Amino acid sequence: MKNKKLLFFLIFVLAIILILISFVVKKFDSNSSENIEEYTPEEEISDTQLRETVVTLYFLDKNSNTLKSEGKLIDSVLLLQNPYKELVNLLILGPNSENLSKVFPENTQILDAYIKNNCVTLDFSDEILNFENEDQKYNIINSILNTLSQLNEVNSVKFMINNEKNDVFSGTFTH
Repeated sequence: MKNKKLLFFLIFVLAIILILISFVVKKFDSNSSENIEEYTPEEEISDTQLRETVVTLYFLDKNSNTLKSEGKLIDSVLLLQNPYKELVNLLILGPNSENLSKVFPENTQILDAYIKNNCVTLDFSDEILNFENEDQKYNIINSILNTLSQLNEVNSVKFMINNEKNDVFSGTFTH
């Protein structure tokens, strides 16, 4: 008889504990859903940030002596006037990565760039002729071709020096 009373008492206490736990769980669930707040960013996205785009530029890898790509985040407004000249200017400025180096000789400038019949004509200052060897010349040409051919309208590139045809970069180069 004593065992039956003890058994009923334990069952009763266990039932009360289970009921209390269920109330606590329900209360916790209702409180957690009520406390959900909307996330508000610390700053709004600016118009400049909305216009940003990634362009791929090709530079010389210092370790392998081959051209490697580097993405650069720029304001797309820069590409509206003359995207060919702007992309070549970015190549002349050089890479951000320490493992890459620019292919252009010092003080090279892009004077003008325009497209006609899917061929971009690039007019450079005469400093572009100060390349060290044929490999550097090859890398200059391919760096430009790889970069500009990302634009759908570009199929080939021609070089001019100070608005004149030249023998060093003669002909049309196709990607």
